[in-house]
Amino acid sequence: MPPQISTAAVVSQPFKRAQFGLFQGKTKQYGNNVPHSKHKTRRTWLPNVQRKRLHSEALNEKVRVKVTTRALKTIKKHNGIDNYVLNTPSKMLGWEGMRLRLMVRDGLKNSRVADKSSEDGTSRITKALEDLKIKEAVQARRAEIARIVRNDLPNLTTAREATEQALDVLGSSAR
Repeated sequence: MPPQISTAAVVSQPFKRAQFGLFQGKTKQYGNNVPHSKHKTRRTWLPNVQRKRLHSEALNEKVRVKVTTRALKTIKKHNGIDNYVLNTPSKMLGWEGMRLRLMVRDGLKNSRVADKSSEDGTSRITKALEDLKIKEAVQARRAEIARIVRNDLPNLTTAREATEQALDVLGSSAR
């Protein structure tokens, strides 16, 4: 059974259909039909969605997904669906993309697939996973620093206490 997570808090897209595939931000578009008489009527354009089977090196199998042509172009740019789902922000992936991301992560952790090696001998997917871990660690560190800064900001009570302590140290001559 594929891994399940609650992605409602992570992902929000106005086009519900985009949750069930890799749409790369494409949504329904609205406009007008304008004939010679200039009588406008509303119409819509749907994204160019294709059903494709893409090979996942981490899972060592083909994954069947609904994907837009724009997402296909981006997948090709990222050198495969594994790198695409690992490096794309969760807001762009939707529910299906997040499900694929978890499957790829589990596949990488469980099998440590020997990928086509690059020049330095390490696999592209392993590099992408390490980059993702580094990004997550940086985000966690930034959040921790922000939390510390928020809690340690000087306020009126700490300023009064500091003034009283300084006056106590200096003695009664400073008053």
